[in-house]
Formats: sequence, C-alpha cells, structure tokens
Amino acid sequence: MSSVDIAAFVALILVLVDLAIRITAVIVVPRNRRPSTGIAWLMAIFVLPYVGFLLFLLIGSYKLPKSRRDKQHAINEFIIETTEGIDQVSDDHPWPPWFKNVVELNRTLGAMPLVGGNSASLVGDYDASIRMMTAEIENAHRYVHAEFYILSYDTTTAPFFDALGAAVKRGVTVRVLLDHIASVRAPGFKKTVKLLTKMGVKWHFMLPVQPLKGKWQRPDLRNHRKILVVDGEVAFMGSQNVVDRSYNKKGNIRRGLKWQDLMTRLEGPIVAGINAIFITDWYSESNELLLRETRPITDDIIDDEPDALDMQVVPSGPGFEGENNLRLFLALLYSAQERIIITSPYFVPDDAMMYAITTATQRGVEVQLFVSEIGDQALVYHAQRSYYEVLLQAGVRIYMYEAPYILHSKHFTIDDEVAVIGSSNMDMRSFSLNMEVSLMVRGRSFVREMRAIEDGYRAVSRELTLDEWHKQPLRSTILDNLARLTSAIQ
Repeated sequence: MSSVDIAAFVALILVLVDLAIRITAVIVVPRNRRPSTGIAWLMAIFVLPYVGFLLFLLIGSYKLPKSRRDKQHAINEFIIETTEGIDQVSDDHPWPPWFKNVVELNRTLGAMPLVGGNSASLVGDYDASIRMMTAEIENAHRYVHAEFYILSYDTTTAPFFDALGAAVKRGVTVRVLLDHIASVRAPGFKKTVKLLTKMGVKWHFMLPVQPLKGKWQRPDLRNHRKILVVDGEVAFMGSQNVVDRSYNKKGNIRRGLKWQDLMTRLEGPIVAGINAIFITDWYSESNELLLRETRPITDDIIDDEPDALDMQVVPSGPGFEGENNLRLFLALLYSAQERIIITSPYFVPDDAMMYAITTATQRGVEVQLFVSEIGDQALVYHAQRSYYEVLLQAGVRIYMYEAPYILHSKHFTIDDEVAVIGSSNMDMRSFSLNMEVSLMVRGRSFVREMRAIEDGYRAVSRELTLDEWHKQPLRSTILDNLARLTSAIQ
C-alpha cells in the first residue's frame, strides 16, 4: 500500500470517527440535561469533536459515584426516621401562608426538619469570625467538627490551628474535613496537612481525586461547605473559609484584594442539624458513622426567649436527586410579597431563576442585588455581568460593593420574615456541582439583623444604572457574552 493510500485510509477513519462522535453526541448529550447545557456541550463537541468529546467523558456527568449516593440516601432515611413529627416551632408571629409549603419542600429534598427554639448572631467581621470560632474550640470538652472548603495554616489562622492542637492534648476528639482539590491549590497546603497529622487531628479530604487509591469522581465536583460544630452545643456556618482574607495568593495580594464574608453563630437544636451534615460527609469519606455523637434535634430548645428562631438546614449537591438549593431559592423568590435582597459573589443564574427574579419585579416586589465591583475569577465575573442589562431593565437595583473587597457573603432575605444564609452561590456550579449547605431562618429579629448587614453593604456600594451600563465598551460586551456561553457547560 502506497503512502497516498495509507493517508487516504487514515483520513477515512478520522472522518468516520468524527461522524460517529457527532451522532453519538446528539443521542447522548441532551438526555436528562437542561436544553441550555445540552446545546453548550453539543457546540463544544461539534466545534472541536475530539477535545469536546473527551471533556464530556471527563466532566459531563455531575453525579457522584453510586456508593456515595447510597450513603447519602441511607443518612437521609436515618434523619427522617429520627426526626419524624418534630414541630417545635415558635408561635410569636403567624407563619406566612406560603411558608408551610416551603418547609415541606425542604423536608422532602434534604430530609431535615424545621425546628424552633434557636438563637443566632451574625458575624460580618472576617478576623473576628476566626477569633470567635477559635474561642469556642478553646472551650471544647468532647469534640470539634470542622468542615471547610479551604482550611489553610497561615499567620491569620495560626490561633485557630493552635486551638485545635490544644484541644487534642486535652483529650478532645478533633475531626477535620477539607476539600481535596481546593486544598491542594491553596498556598501552604503541605504544611497544613502535615500540621494536622502532627497534632493528632483526625482528618480526611473531601471528594478526593486519587485514582491510584481507588478514589475518583468527576474531578471538578467540590465540597464547598463551611461549618464548625463544638460539643454539639455551638455551631458556625456561612461563607467564610479558614484562611487569610487575601487567600495568600500573589495575584490577590498584588491587587490588594480582601474577602468580605458573613458567618452565623448558632445555638439550640439546629446545631444537631448542622452536625448531621458533618456526620454525613465524614461517613462518606471515612466509612465511620458517628452515631454516638448525634443528639436529638429537639435538645436545648430555648423557646422561652422572645426572639427564638425557627430554622431548617438544607443540604444540596450531586449526592441528592434534585437541586435542593435552587428549588428552595425559587420557592422563596416566587413567595415574596414585598422585598427580596440577594447577596451573591458569583451570580450566574439559570433561566428559571432569571424568570423568578424578573417576575418578582413585575409583581411589584422590590428586588435588590449586591455583587462585587470587581471579580477574582475572570470567566465567572464576565458571565455574571452578561445578566445585568436584563436585570436592570426589569427594575432590579444592582449595588456594586467597593473595590478592593470581594463581597463573598452568600445570603438573601424575603420580606420581613425569612432569610437564607450559607455556602451556596447563585450559579450553576453551586446548584449542580458543589456540595453546599443553606440555612433557612424564620424570625423577624434575625431578618432585622440581616437588614442591618445589607444596609452596611449599601453604604459602601455604588448603584449601577441602566444609563451607565449602556456606556460599556464593545469589548466588555463581547467578553461578557462569550463567558456566558461557557457557564452552561456541566
């Protein structure tokens, strides 16, 4: 066979493989996916067939391995069985007529009940939050459960780590979970894990990508939760990682970037719900089920206090069948009667959320959105900007938090009754790919405290107007729209 014949044969094979890839993609890709996501993947595969198809095989499925989903299902069944019939909720104000259905939705999706008799305080000072968590660890008697997307040893967090080590020396059981990929990418990673081991802390990576150890799932699935539980009596949760607010990255330091976060300190029976999230994740990573350290979720009710709060933990992520956080957010957005105030550092909504927000303004509901003036992730930043024009035209008021701060807080309020705080952004990654935890709170005192936080944001933000937006240069519009196309690929 001549070289010309060989070349023709190879070309024929490549054409046939290319055709097979395209036909297979049309059949496989759209199945059980949003149309926008399916179209984005098909575009990638049709433009670059071999690269696109390999990427689809690598990150095309957002589901966790079946063994992990089975563990999540088993834990959900345990939670439902042990919390059946719980109705310890406050009655200082009648529920909004729509609230019961939202509670039932969350119970169905994430298994956690609504419980009353809780207290909470918001912590918006970054360094003060680390000091408060450190102080609770210093007072621990039985156990400390720390679970963070990023937990890194540096000069800011050194007291936190010192408290963990001192707790171990006192005989306190200290367990730590940290996301594998996020931790590996963090400066000082090796020093951090060596220190945890040296101190005697029991720790595991979350969602490890270690194929040689038999640990593998889609490599960009991440556990994005941030929680701390001490002795089952006090818990912290919210948006903040345990790391210096610059994240110790040279680019951030050069630009002077500083993260602004919001955490909440919790007491009451809801602490058992937060601890259940840790226990679920610990079980998934270690195969150790910590039943001895669970407490009845109705313990420590403080319903004799006038401002006792009703709370419900809502876990979400690829271990669940549905997008729990997205469904919760949509239910609340459609239920709002007067005002919606959203704070999200990475706001890249899907069509359903855009319809919910713009429909709210058309119903006469006031909608405000707080975002950062600048971004730390170029692709997400430009994808987010691509939605501003439609939002402004719909009547949404957009406030841009001043540079050089990255407004990393993740929360929103509905009317004067309900608030949500947690680790979840309002983007497709948080809805489908990340393991997140949200806390829904009913209580006017908590919403008032959240409103004060929002007022503080507004005082240091500038409002983006439609006239200003129309003056954006063409190159920005092109970048925004191109980035938006990539946001649908999951």
